[in-house]
Amino acid sequence: DFMDAPTNIFQKIRRTLLGPIEILSRRDEADVPAPRGHFQRHGRIRFRNAVRIAIRRKERVVRGIDQQKGHINMLQKPQAAAFPPDAEAQWRLFRSLVNVRAPRPAGGDFLALQDSLLQKITACKGVTAFHSLTPMQKGLYLWRGDITTLQTDGIVNAANSGLTGCYHPCHQCIDNAIHTFSGVQLRLACASIIKAQGRPEPAGQAKITRAYNLPCRYVLHTVGPAVAGAPSQKDRDLLASCYRSCLALAEKHGLRSIAFCCISTGEFHFPRREAAEIAVKTVKEYLNASPGLLVVFNVFTEEDHKIYHDLLRPLKHR
Repeated sequence: DFMDAPTNIFQKIRRTLLGPIEILSRRDEADVPAPRGHFQRHGRIRFRNAVRIAIRRKERVVRGIDQQKGHINMLQKPQAAAFPPDAEAQWRLFRSLVNVRAPRPAGGDFLALQDSLLQKITACKGVTAFHSLTPMQKGLYLWRGDITTLQTDGIVNAANSGLTGCYHPCHQCIDNAIHTFSGVQLRLACASIIKAQGRPEPAGQAKITRAYNLPCRYVLHTVGPAVAGAPSQKDRDLLASCYRSCLALAEKHGLRSIAFCCISTGEFHFPRREAAEIAVKTVKEYLNASPGLLVVFNVFTEEDHKIYHDLLRPLKHR
C-alpha cells in the first residue's frame, strides 16, 4: 500500500505516535463538525456520528482494525495509552482522525508531535532527490513512486473543488496522501484560500501552498475535470489548462522543478492514455515557449509507467 508507511517503520516511531493520537482523541463535540457539500456521503457521516456518540459518553475514540474483513470497527477505550500495541493500527487511527479533522488551527504540542512523526515516516520510506533522476527528454523526466517522498521544488496535487483534501479515512487517493503526510497545516492553508476567494476552486486553475512536512518545498493544487463516459472537448481543454496553470504558477514563484501526478485519471475517471497524451503535449508546448522549468511526470502504476514511457521515448527508439 503506497499511501501507508511500511509496517517495520512503526516499530521505530511508536512512542512518537501515541502522543498525537491521544491529543486528537481529546475533542469536545464542537471540534467535530459534520462534513459538508460533496463530503456528505453516508459512510463519512456514519463515521463522524460515531465519533460524536463516543464523545457524548465522555470516552476516548479508538479505531480498531479488522484486517481479515477489511473494514474498520469503532471501539471505545478509556484513554489513548490503552490502545492496542499494534503500531500499524495506531497509525491508521491517527491517519483517520487527521483525515476527518476540520480545517482549524492546531496547538503547538500537537504540531510538534505530528511533524516529528511524519518526518520520521517519510525518512524511513526514503526520499528521492530530483537530481538523482535521469531525463527522458530535455527537461522531461519520468519517475514511478510515491510522490510524497519526491524532493522537487513543487509537486502537483489532484485536488477537489474544496481544496481541503480527502475526508474519507485512509482513502487511497493522492489527495488524501498529500494532505496526510504534509500535516494538518495544509488543510488549514487551503481552507484559507477558499475562504479568501469566496467560492469553490474551478477546474483548470491552480493554487500554491507550502508543503510543510513533505520533502518538496511547495504543493500546487489543481482541480481536473470529472469525466462520465467519453471526455468532451471541454474536458480535454480543462485538463490541458490544469497543466498550463500549474506551470505558470510554478514559474511565477521561482520554482525550478515540478512533479505532476496523473491529473483526473483516478477518482475523476479521465481515460489514462488520453490524459497522458494531453499532459505531455501541453507541457512540451509550454516548455518550448518558456524553457526554464524541469518537469517530472510521476506515476505509480505499471500501466501509467508504460503509457508515459512510450510517449516520452525519443522517436528513433519507438
